[in-house]
Amino acid sequence: MFTGIVEELGEITAVEALPNAARLTVQGPLVTSDARPGDSISVNGVCLTVVEATAGGAFTVDVVHETLRRSSLDKVQVGDRVNLERAAALGQRLGGHIVQGHVDGTGVLRSRDENGLTRFGAPAQLTRYIVEKGSITVDGASLTVVDVDTEGFSVALIPTTLELTTLGRKQPGDPVNLEVDVLAKYVEKLAMPHVTQRRDAGERENIPDEEATGA
Repeated sequence: MFTGIVEELGEITAVEALPNAARLTVQGPLVTSDARPGDSISVNGVCLTVVEATAGGAFTVDVVHETLRRSSLDKVQVGDRVNLERAAALGQRLGGHIVQGHVDGTGVLRSRDENGLTRFGAPAQLTRYIVEKGSITVDGASLTVVDVDTEGFSVALIPTTLELTTLGRKQPGDPVNLEVDVLAKYVEKLAMPHVTQRRDAGERENIPDEEATGA
């Protein structure tokens, strides 16, 4: 579990192809300072398990095919900068929102103006869970939604976020990892059976008497 508060801007130093997976080596002295094999570190919003941590401030992670398919990590190259965050510890402040590190899909940066107002394109199956003034995770950073429509959403990025995360280095057309608020997905799943029942009941009430009786 993470908070979406990026701790460090890391760098990809090696990419190794594995059968149906990839092994990444990431330079990140801060997040590696207390990392051990088996720990979780968010890399551009993707929760990954540390395979090995080195004294030189680097760690390696394996990225399985499903993660590569759903995230932008399938395009990562040596020299790319990535947002890093260690898993949250019980009792610490929750500065962002509850982030699982389970990427729902990818979006694309559309534009950014001089005030930091940044617009991202996103697939319709994700925008349904995004609401104005709600939370969204972009490349592991917890952000507040300014507005949303069926084609995407916008956020206001402060200078600190632009400087300390990858978002300040992104250009229009660059892909980003998106994780919507998990609460929205659970609410939809729990409510859908009741919505369906009420809709079906309403449709039955509107059936003409002769159709309802089979006359």
